[in-house]
Amino acid sequence: MTANMIDSPDPSEFTVSTDITVNWGDMDALGHVNHSVFATWMETARMMYFSKVGMMEIYENSNIGPILARIEVDYKFPIVYPDVVKVRTSVSRIGNSSFDMVYQISSLGKEGEVAAIGKVVGVLVDYNTGKPIPIPDELRNSIIDFEGGKISD
Repeated sequence: MTANMIDSPDPSEFTVSTDITVNWGDMDALGHVNHSVFATWMETARMMYFSKVGMMEIYENSNIGPILARIEVDYKFPIVYPDVVKVRTSVSRIGNSSFDMVYQISSLGKEGEVAAIGKVVGVLVDYNTGKPIPIPDELRNSIIDFEGGKISD
């Protein structure tokens, strides 16, 4: 996956995808989905990803898990009720203790047009100490395998 994927996402490069129904309560006083809901949609896809690569199992067994260090979202157009969005995500970079994930949120009501693209930086931490730790080889290899070997360091 390319480092500039946030600028030009390609749906075929994402490894996790889910459809989410837009709720009336997701909209704000201006009549469109509030920005915080986009972050929640990204979180939903992220947790699906973590489950698929075994990260949540590691957390349950050792109290070592991810924490969000940064989030950015570029909005292309507003989403309104009623709609269904498709949220896609993949890991695009793995560092020593951090990793990047990229996102694409599309409106199925607008024939899959991309409404937002995003990126997060996560850090693996020991929740007992609150300190970052190196990503274990088992998890690193699981992510690389899941991504089909398309990850940069």
